[in-house]
Amino acid sequence: MTIDNNFKSNKKIYILISLIFISTFLVAQNNDYGKVSKEELLQDFNSIDSTASAAYLYKYRKTYFNYVSGVGFSLITDVHERIKIYNKEGFEYATQKIRLYKDGNEIEDLNKLKAKTYNLIDDKIEETSLKKDGKFKNEISENINEESFTMPNIKEGSIIEYKYSITSPFIFNVDEFIFQHDIPVNKIEAFFETPEYFVFRMNVKGFLNVMPKREQFNKSLDYTQRVASGGTTNAGAGQGLGRTTQVRGNVKYVSNVISFDLNNIEPLKEEPFVNELSNYRSGVKYELSYTQFPNSSKEFYSRTWEDVVETIYKNPSFGDELRKTNYFKEDLDVIIKNLTDEQEKINTIFSFVKSKVKWDQSYGKYTRKGVKQAYQKGVGNTAEINLMLTAMLDYANLEANPVLVSTRSNGMPLFPTREGYNYIVSSVRINEGIILLDATSQNSLPGVLPIRALNWEGRMMSKNGKSTIINLYPTNKGSIQTFQNITLSGNGTAVGKIRNVYKGHQAMSFRDEYGKDKQKSYLNQLVNNNDGIEINNFEVKNNNELAKLPIESFDFTAESEIDVVSDKIYFSPLLFLATKENPFKQEKREFPIDFSFPFENISTTIINLPEGYRVESIPEAMAIALPNGMGNFSYAINNVGNVLQLKVSKKINYPVVPAEFYPSLKEYYSKMVGKLNEKVVLTKI
Repeated sequence: MTIDNNFKSNKKIYILISLIFISTFLVAQNNDYGKVSKEELLQDFNSIDSTASAAYLYKYRKTYFNYVSGVGFSLITDVHERIKIYNKEGFEYATQKIRLYKDGNEIEDLNKLKAKTYNLIDDKIEETSLKKDGKFKNEISENINEESFTMPNIKEGSIIEYKYSITSPFIFNVDEFIFQHDIPVNKIEAFFETPEYFVFRMNVKGFLNVMPKREQFNKSLDYTQRVASGGTTNAGAGQGLGRTTQVRGNVKYVSNVISFDLNNIEPLKEEPFVNELSNYRSGVKYELSYTQFPNSSKEFYSRTWEDVVETIYKNPSFGDELRKTNYFKEDLDVIIKNLTDEQEKINTIFSFVKSKVKWDQSYGKYTRKGVKQAYQKGVGNTAEINLMLTAMLDYANLEANPVLVSTRSNGMPLFPTREGYNYIVSSVRINEGIILLDATSQNSLPGVLPIRALNWEGRMMSKNGKSTIINLYPTNKGSIQTFQNITLSGNGTAVGKIRNVYKGHQAMSFRDEYGKDKQKSYLNQLVNNNDGIEINNFEVKNNNELAKLPIESFDFTAESEIDVVSDKIYFSPLLFLATKENPFKQEKREFPIDFSFPFENISTTIINLPEGYRVESIPEAMAIALPNGMGNFSYAINNVGNVLQLKVSKKINYPVVPAEFYPSLKEYYSKMVGKLNEKVVLTKI
């Protein structure tokens, strides 16, 4: 006992000394390129997160304006990063991908790239430089190129280091300064330097306490320009031919520098039910507010939402496309000729668009080929399909308007900007309220948007140029109703039948998972997710009839859910359907809990007990609720003769639960999981 305690004590002291050593080393380390030390290479874990597979030892970024005489301003971003790789899981960081934007002849350029891998071999630092065969170029889209590189000679314990510059003609578009990653960051130095002519607004996101330092410096730039010098060269003709002269000059100006010096940044880790993790990643985004050059008035770039809506609506690939009707009039007139009910019109037009035009999997708020070509070819992007849908609904004398959406992967627009929205859905107003529609998804229904579009709020655009914020989350619950009939045997085997009825978003999710060419993978997943049960007579009804609820049914045999010990049998009444663990394990949480949509799962179970056994004990009934009516759980089991009757109800009434209620939600799930896994005890008679 004494030896064991001494060992534990010494181990604690060793870890403490190691952490102190590492912390001291971090302060003293040399961050200049190429100055990697043996101490860095000897690190076998990170003091911020000992489980990390890799870590940024150092991140440097400086973005600034450069003036070239006779050409103008460009935006330069210098990057220098040093990454420690602790194990094989960290090898992914040996490949870096850099996206470069282009618009016509204007293209961002990656230059001055140099990179090295460092390894400690026989107590000596071995350096391996990046070669040409480790560099790659790829065209992602018509507006995005990608340059990537993969570092050579990667091993567990390696350090990679690289630096490069990006020259951009897009001086009004400053890439976000990202401070938080999926791995820890030991140190960040970041600078944003702008001449006084460009005034930017800073928008901070995430939960880090970011305190920028602001400084001003006096600088100057040389310029060259041509000015008219007057004079004539042909007086006899009565005409003066103007001449220009090249004039050189120097302008003094104030340079504004915002800098960040951050240390010991914890990684942003995945948690269950997060909308899009990058939405909460700490960083800073800059938006150009206005420019004011010498002897000129201010030119404002910051927009109101009214400005944004007007600009988007006036774009020929939006407003003009929305007003086109000739390409569908003849077909639509036949389809809606005898329809008078609004809901019937909506359903019919919605189904017609989905059958007529398939989604090409590309996002966009503007059309690419145009609605007419999409209609004729039978394929289009989100804008072409949903602007077409809106135009048809409007043509049918329904109050329809397009809705700007930022998809989950695109984040939330924090300030008025056209780039903040990348998606379009349609809306139609009826007496009961506004219905949202998205015809890009074959399994969606009116009022049931694809999950990708359920991202807080959208902006509904009306013909008068105004816009209105509209909640994208549904109020109607998606539901699963489960019916089970189970027969137990004395040897610990359970056979039974299950029927699941899906509704709303749960129906759409089921159809997406069990879609065309997915049946085999769905069945494999069903078996694997349910403790390897044996499934027979699997059947799905109404899968392709969207007006009806899909019904899934199958027979099963389960052998791992029941324990037979001597003359007793122990089992959880829900068998493999019982939630086995609480998904919420973190002590605290800063992000909202996003369930995507409100839902209810109700299960009714009949359990036929084996002959020769009686019930010794059953779980007690339970009813618990979340604060503010956010959800509730109930569990009730009864023993009637040789049968157990169980009813379980789980409801979450809000699609998003604020982070402040996380402790309550964690406790709620803990109690629910505990109850679902309580055992029934049977005793042999």
